[in-house]
Amino acid sequence: MASRKRTSGAPKATGLRQGLATYGDAGFSLFLRKAFIKAAGYTDDALDRPIVGITNTFSDFNPCHGNVPDLIESVKRGILLQGALPMVFPTISIHESFSHPTSMYLRNLMAMDTEEMVRAQPMDSVVMIGGCDKTLPAQLMAAASADRPTIVLPVGPMLVGHYKGEVLGACTDCRRLWGQYRAGTFSEQDIQQVSERLAPTKGTCMVMGTASTMGCMVETLGMGLPSSGSIPATHSDRLRIAEATGKRAAEMARTGGPKPSEIMTKAAFRNALTVMQAIGGSTNALVHLTAVARRLGIRIDLEEFDTIGRNVPVLVDLKPSGDHYMEHFHWAGGNSRLMKEIRGSLDETAMTVSGRTLKQVIDKAEMVPNQTVIRTPKNPIKPTGGMAVLRGNLAPRGAVIKHSAASPALLTHSGRAVVFDSLEDLALRGDDPKLDVKADDILVLRNAGAKGAPGMPEAGSFPIPMKLARAGVKDMIRISDARMSGTAFGTIVLHVSPEAANGGPLALVKNGDRITLDVPKRKLELLVSAAELTKRRKAWKAPTPPAGSHRGYASLYFDTVLEADEGVDFDFLGSAGAKR
Repeated sequence: MASRKRTSGAPKATGLRQGLATYGDAGFSLFLRKAFIKAAGYTDDALDRPIVGITNTFSDFNPCHGNVPDLIESVKRGILLQGALPMVFPTISIHESFSHPTSMYLRNLMAMDTEEMVRAQPMDSVVMIGGCDKTLPAQLMAAASADRPTIVLPVGPMLVGHYKGEVLGACTDCRRLWGQYRAGTFSEQDIQQVSERLAPTKGTCMVMGTASTMGCMVETLGMGLPSSGSIPATHSDRLRIAEATGKRAAEMARTGGPKPSEIMTKAAFRNALTVMQAIGGSTNALVHLTAVARRLGIRIDLEEFDTIGRNVPVLVDLKPSGDHYMEHFHWAGGNSRLMKEIRGSLDETAMTVSGRTLKQVIDKAEMVPNQTVIRTPKNPIKPTGGMAVLRGNLAPRGAVIKHSAASPALLTHSGRAVVFDSLEDLALRGDDPKLDVKADDILVLRNAGAKGAPGMPEAGSFPIPMKLARAGVKDMIRISDARMSGTAFGTIVLHVSPEAANGGPLALVKNGDRITLDVPKRKLELLVSAAELTKRRKAWKAPTPPAGSHRGYASLYFDTVLEADEGVDFDFLGSAGAKR
């Protein structure tokens, strides 16, 4: 579709005068808008100022966003101090544990909702407040598509919990302790007490899971102010950064920029991929960044990402790749300090929403003496980056493994496949004492991708079969077309693409087949002849779509959702809105 150009010399409408409802009479539209907004007690003076929208993602179903009301008040204060008018509006709010079937299933819906509300309502700039795993990605996707001056404010990580002298973090430690409970070494009383201490405050998970990773990505991309991704949710600094965010948003409202498309450039995305490797970030973030970049017509190259990982070590000593938590990372200097250690691998000319270049941000990084959370390249946590991209006849379009959080002994391994056809099949047979499975087998879960599950659940780190867990087995190779939480530990191959529900090779694996994983060589191979696979493909039938997938959002989702290597976005939401 051809772009529409404004008539030469016609001033761009701003403030309350932009995006008027269509009545066939612009004067009447503005009159009616003012009449209704004055019901809230606004004066003409207030209504004549630049407008800064503020997304409200507070929800009783989203405890991670429990500090959003306080953040909104601080953002509003910053906006008012700069003489602009703050306007708060609600959008969808997604919490990882309160989203059926998955939060990923709803990410695109939140992105569409946020984009359309930004487009539909009069605002000169917008502050997007998010945190729990899929909210920040959805907001970045919306910002990319709406391309209105935007600044992102993460809600921040929660503080650590404590149990019997041990520091606890959601959700790396919840998975570890739940595994002990399943193995019978942790009592019912223990697990109940731990449930009250794993998430002791408002905020997102305090390990380098998806929320924390995306907070760092917001900073690295330049879409949030420095340190906004790591300040603890409960600290007064979080309120001060919110006020500063509001002030900057007001300045952007007056100047009309910068726009997201001017900040989130190809160089900015490469910087983000580099930092993601150095922090041992969540595998989910790769899918999210792919989706955001696609909205801007930028392609994330998996081979380039893998090459970055071979050259950039993991430097952040944070769970699940290390031992510490986000509050320790923040007080060690945070993302800006981390970038200082790898600045030679970054494009420091990239601009940020603060109005400064990345170089200027890095130059101002706090240098904390004697801290050990952020290492130097000479003393890394892991010698290479957190993630590797695998290829082979089992994953023609790629698969991902977070090898920084895997068991080194399993990174090169061949074993017998033990196959589960679905999450339901896993639930039915996974803990069956009669299950034919041994510790050196390779567990395969299929039909758990974007379409197959649906919603690409965080099921990739599925449990070790009960009889092996109780025999002391703590890790096994697990392969799936699902995702896993960024908080999880294990030798887990994810995002196998194409997914099984679309007829990918994962759909053709049979119990007893041999599979080889060779992470150093980036190989994932099913040791079955091409002729046999062709025979199996002819006999394969696509799974029946779940009930309800013929209507509403479900129908839109099933008809248009893309594979993991394309960001699991909808095919019509690319930069030009064109389907592939």
